[in-house]
Amino acid sequence: MGIKLVVVGAAGRMGRRIVAMAMESGRFEPVAAVDAASHPDAGKDAGVLAGVGALGVKVSAEWPAGADVVIDFSLPQAADATIEWCAKHGVALVMGTTGLSDAQKAALRAAGRKTAVVYATNMSVGMNVLFSLVGKAAAMLGEAYDIEIIEQHHRFKKDAPSGSAMTLAENICEATGRDAKTALVHGRSGLAPRKPGEIGMHAVRAGDITGAHSVMYGTLGETVTLSHTAHTRDNFVQGALRAADWIIGKEAGFYSMRDVLGIK
Repeated sequence: MGIKLVVVGAAGRMGRRIVAMAMESGRFEPVAAVDAASHPDAGKDAGVLAGVGALGVKVSAEWPAGADVVIDFSLPQAADATIEWCAKHGVALVMGTTGLSDAQKAALRAAGRKTAVVYATNMSVGMNVLFSLVGKAAAMLGEAYDIEIIEQHHRFKKDAPSGSAMTLAENICEATGRDAKTALVHGRSGLAPRKPGEIGMHAVRAGDITGAHSVMYGTLGETVTLSHTAHTRDNFVQGALRAADWIIGKEAGFYSMRDVLGIK
C-alpha cells in the first residue's frame, strides 16, 4: 500500500498531472480527487482524466474518510475548505495554490499547530534554489544596483504578480532591510523616475508560457541577471510529490520547500 493521497483541484491541469505522476512514482495511492461539484468533469474517474487508466476514484466534492497527505493546487476560494479539513483531521498538507490572501496564509500557519503543512508559492527544485540566491546576490551587490523582477506566465493565469515573483521580492527585501509594501513598484508609465531602493515588478501574460522569472540587478556599467524558466508543469508536480513524501511522519509544523530540500 502506498501513501494515501488526496488531490484537490484534481480535474485541473495541475491536478491531472499530480494524479498521473503519483501513480507513475509507485509511492502513492490516490484515495480522493476533490474538485467543485459544478466542474464539468465531476463524477469522472480521476485516473481516466489523468491518462493513466481507471483508478476507481471519481472526481467529487466529497472528502475521504482517511488519508495520509493532501496536495492542493486549486484556487484560492477552495483553499479554506482544504486548510480546515486537514487541521480538523490531522492530515498533512502540501499547499501549492497561489494567490492566497493574508488571512489564508495565517490560517495555514495556524493549521501548522495541528498538523504538518508545507506551503510554497513554487515547488520547483530549481526555483527554490533561485529563491535562496536572490537575497544573497542583492546583499553582496549593494545599494548601487537597481533591482527589477520580471515574471512571465500563460494567458490563463489569474493572479498577478505571481506568488513566486512576490517570494523573490520578499527574500530580497529580507536580505537588504527593505519593506516589501513600500519598496515594490508594479509596472511604470508616464513620468516615473526610479527612486533609490525601489524594486520594479513586471508581469507578462502571453500564450502558453509555463513560467519564467528573472531578477535583474543593474548599475552603471553592468547588469547581473538570475533567472529560472520552467519548460513543463511536471517539475512543479515532482516538487509537490517530493514534499508529500517528505512530510509523512513529520511533527505538526509550518514548513517550506527549503525544509523539504534541505536548503540552508
